Amino acid sequence: MLEVLINIESDIGGAGRLSPIVLIGPSAAAVLLGLLVWLGGLALKRYLLAVVGALTGALCSFFVIGRNVPAAAALAGAAAVIAVIFERLSIAILLALLAAVVAFLVLAKTSVQDVRPADSPNPSQTHTTALTVGESLERLKACAVVLGDKTKKICSQMPTYNWAIILTVAVVSIVAGVVLRRFASALACAALGTALVFAGMILLLMYKGTAPINAISRKPPFYGTLFVAMAASGTIEQLILCKRKKAKSKKTKKQNENGEKAKAARQNWRTS
Repeated sequence: MLEVLINIESDIGGAGRLSPIVLIGPSAAAVLLGLLVWLGGLALKRYLLAVVGALTGALCSFFVIGRNVPAAAALAGAAAVIAVIFERLSIAILLALLAAVVAFLVLAKTSVQDVRPADSPNPSQTHTTALTVGESLERLKACAVVLGDKTKKICSQMPTYNWAIILTVAVVSIVAGVVLRRFASALACAALGTALVFAGMILLLMYKGTAPINAISRKPPFYGTLFVAMAASGTIEQLILCKRKKAKSKKTKKQNENGEKAKAARQNWRTS
């Protein structure tokens, strides 16, 4: 999978030709949002689930229905409401998706030998002239299409037992998300925040022309360990600092109500 991303990075000339507006704004937003989710996502999980649900609904509408703005908006709103209502299940599904993506990337690296396209651009042939915003968006759109095609090719080359492993990881994550709701929520927020920080920093470094994906491909264990360490530290930090509100039991509420009634009765007796 890294080879595909390296090819895309090379195709856009290290992203140095793209318009700064296209890269700097979204990358900075991704880093800031990632830090917020990484450190405090557990306290804002309802808002996070609403955003993730809306994005999921919009993407599903785009791929299934097409470019229909009213339908995308309606599906995004419905998905956001459903994600908030079924909070525990939504957290479990989010954790399962993140775990499945990580498992897919690891297994794709070990099982797929070569997916480098034959028409990979020569770095010496890249240009340094800056593109306009429209041209930059078109270039990114073309790269997204290439990434989708190569991902499908990787999926077709992966053996069946790898898909069984990915499915097992997803099912275990869903069960853990339902049973261990608080831990799963913190882990999902920390992992998602870490991924956003990584993505934002990669885009920023690509704008600087340092080819970060190529650097990651040379030391995947180091960056993988860094990702796990960030996700683990974010999970622990949220479990400690983002304390949940303890709901009062019905018995406690009834006792408080009886106590208030008795206090009011004593006050009435004294004033009478």
